[in-house]
Amino acid sequence: MPETHLPPSSITVLSLLEKGDPMTHKDIVKMTNISPRTVRYAIRKLKEAHLIIEKFNFRDARQTIYQGKTSPAVPV
Repeated sequence: MPETHLPPSSITVLSLLEKGDPMTHKDIVKMTNISPRTVRYAIRKLKEAHLIIEKFNFRDARQTIYQGKTSPAVPV
């Protein structure tokens, strides 16, 4: 996996998203205990590296759902 050039926060977020269900930004902050700003940065780096998928949340349009590319597809 090309995660060697990612910051530690991105590696933490990526491992969480690859192991679990799709999550919102708020869920990631709760699960990792990383500051919201750092999680936003980590997500941006992961999107730039094409390692995660960003989905529209039909239940709450104000939130985005993030999922690792190797995660099983879960309907939202």
